[in-house]
Amino acid sequence: MIGQAIGAYTDATHGMTLSAASLPYYRYIMTNGLAKFKRFAVNVWGVDTNGRTDEEIASAGLDEMEKWMNEIGVVMNITELGVKEDMLDGIADATFLLDGGYKTLTKEEVKDILRKSL
Repeated sequence: MIGQAIGAYTDATHGMTLSAASLPYYRYIMTNGLAKFKRFAVNVWGVDTNGRTDEEIASAGLDEMEKWMNEIGVVMNITELGVKEDMLDGIADATFLLDGGYKTLTKEEVKDILRKSL
């Protein structure tokens, strides 16, 4: 729900907020959903598994996703949407923290992800 809170502060579209915050979020939760991130890397991006740990494979998949996102020209950080450092507390407070998924985030973890998204 990070993207919705960013959109509330910036009026950016849902897709723009997702592209700007997704990679830092995925990197943050990757170890909690490692098997699926590894499968994503191999099946979507064709990442070579030889001599690599599961974490290295999953991380390489996210690197490939980042390259593709840059190639197609989507928004890659929340600064491009108008977010400034002094907005992070408010955005984190406005983020609904849901149970479930790979990891239930705290407000501090949301702020950390937002900082990495700047």
